[in-house]
Amino acid sequence: MVIHCLVHLDHGFWQLKEVSCSLGWKRRMKMEKDEESHWANTTSVSEFILLGFSSHPKTQLLLFVLFLAIYLATLFGNSLLIALVKTDSRLHTPMYFFLANLSFLDISYTTTTVPQMLVHLLSTKRSISYVACVAQMYIFLSLGISECMLYAVMAYDRYVAICHPLRYTVIMNRSVCIKMAIGFWVCGFFFATLIASFTMRLPYCNLNEINHFFCEVPAILKLACADTHLTELVVFVTSVIMLLIPVSLILISYVFILEAILRISSAEGRFKTFSTCSSHITVVTIFYGAGIFTYMRPASSYSPERDKKFSLLYNVVSALLNPLIYSLRNKEVKAAVLKMMGKTDH
Repeated sequence: MVIHCLVHLDHGFWQLKEVSCSLGWKRRMKMEKDEESHWANTTSVSEFILLGFSSHPKTQLLLFVLFLAIYLATLFGNSLLIALVKTDSRLHTPMYFFLANLSFLDISYTTTTVPQMLVHLLSTKRSISYVACVAQMYIFLSLGISECMLYAVMAYDRYVAICHPLRYTVIMNRSVCIKMAIGFWVCGFFFATLIASFTMRLPYCNLNEINHFFCEVPAILKLACADTHLTELVVFVTSVIMLLIPVSLILISYVFILEAILRISSAEGRFKTFSTCSSHITVVTIFYGAGIFTYMRPASSYSPERDKKFSLLYNVVSALLNPLIYSLRNKEVKAAVLKMMGKTDH
């Protein structure tokens, strides 16, 4: 650019233009260096610090014992159900096929977050690498969204079994069940990819303390040093699809189921069926209620301490309750347990 100025202008202006052009060139270089430095700073976060729960040693020890007991009980209950469904031919039905999928999801779901939380409760170092944080968030979202869809599939299965018992085996045949299973797994990984890509494309500044016990999207977005409105919109729209639509389908299914229950002539039969359905609705309410509260409210209302408690509901508590409420109270499962123990059922 300096040569260009010297060629086309007369001698009286050469020096002036040379200085001006040189200053402009230096200014542009400085701006480029500043921009490179800015992006280097915003993307320099190599790890996050998970603040978790209380920092008081006695409280941490108590929480460690509590969450370890819950985690082991979750592993035992869900693993037992998977083993029973696999080994006992009486449980080779659509309902137990989906329950085995639910148990596998719950084991994977809790294993994504709880072991790390247990380690951090006993350690002073609570860091997680950037890559590990992204992986944890993605896996957690994939499994969580898949479970959202699975609950709706299970409600439909119960609707067909109670409202159309004679056509149940025809409607819910093996091919249909496998396609449904593939469907909710694919939905989980697709929408998780969408949310994770929008979340992690944002620059993250030197603030790297996540006030949570795992890498959850709302907590991570608080650290972004750029406009998060587009990402928040994507999360909200995805939540509408993955939370409100399944909840609506579940409610519709249970309305028809309730009508069928009221037509049962036996009072004992009505009570038994209603008791089973009410326990199912309780688990669904805990799971979806906590999920809707976490992902479908304005970012301005984010409260770390409160949100950690809600995350425990759909991450830890529901996984513990599912095998107890959905399966281990059933007569068929009890018979399968006795058979596994080498006893005969009467």
